[in-house]
Amino acid sequence: MSHLSDLLRERPLVQAPMAGGASTPELVDAVARAGGLGFLAAGYLAPEQVEEQVARVRGLGVAAFGVNVFVPGPAGDPAAVRDYREELGAEAERHGTAPGEPVHDDDAWEAKIDLLERLGVPVVGFTFGCPDGNVLRRLQEAGSAVVVTVTSVDEALLAVARGADGLCAQGAEAGGHRAAFDPTRGGELPTAELVAALAGAVEVPVIGAGGIMTGGEAAAVLEAGAAAVQLGTAFLRCPESGAQPAHKLALIDPDFTETTLTWAFTGRPARGLVNRFIIEHPKAPYAYPELHHMTRPLRAAAARASDTGGMALWAGTGFRRATDDPAAEVVARLRREAAQAGARL
Repeated sequence: MSHLSDLLRERPLVQAPMAGGASTPELVDAVARAGGLGFLAAGYLAPEQVEEQVARVRGLGVAAFGVNVFVPGPAGDPAAVRDYREELGAEAERHGTAPGEPVHDDDAWEAKIDLLERLGVPVVGFTFGCPDGNVLRRLQEAGSAVVVTVTSVDEALLAVARGADGLCAQGAEAGGHRAAFDPTRGGELPTAELVAALAGAVEVPVIGAGGIMTGGEAAAVLEAGAAAVQLGTAFLRCPESGAQPAHKLALIDPDFTETTLTWAFTGRPARGLVNRFIIEHPKAPYAYPELHHMTRPLRAAAARASDTGGMALWAGTGFRRATDDPAAEVVARLRREAAQAGARL
């Protein structure tokens, strides 16, 4: 029997795994000390880096936390990828660098699964798909509860059939990468609507995620049937977040007024602030992680220059309400607001 239900009952506020540096051990620690459940993001990190971050979290005294992993997918169309690499020439020239090579890799998938099995972390999450049931069983036998991020009832039923202990229901409002198993479709349902659909279709606990910025919004998702709520953008500006300083400032910059879905940066749909790069590249191919590797040096150069027009500024629809308060204060505020709405968070 999974310990996930008890854990979420005790800690119904989850800090989302945000790959690319935002989810730090310090953020996980701060959220945990405030009574929430923090997540590290293994995406883009070498296995050795993941192990070091887990060690830091445990060294800080955190017992309840999770680690999220990207599930690898098929390669993109080579011709379309080559054409897009040429299209990136102007952006490369702008920053005096060159696009990266369009490598298709699995983000050290096997090594990370082996590592997490050995470490036996409390919760392991998956995004971009659901692994084979054998993978889930290996982790469960090592003491981990397994959560699969889904965007539809069909994805949820598949994950449960393979043995998932719980689901993270990612609504359309969510910032960052859309978790849909097929990047070309899915993920259109709003968070509360998706949670309600899953709550009526599965018997495992559901974590509602996407666009939640206030305790009142969290209460509405809990009322829809979620066992817990997950927030990412709400923690992006916190001092414990490892997000780029320019990214944090962009969330309050009046020049940025809306978010949109784009796959111009990575080849997989992701929600971020509308900026120059997104506008200039409306026809990027679906090819992850080839596009991620190609744009990575361009994004890094833009970040060094604080050029928010060329950065991937991931954010959910409620981004304007993100504050720079310490994570513990964010959790406390959310709890107060949820209580006022009649919910326990």
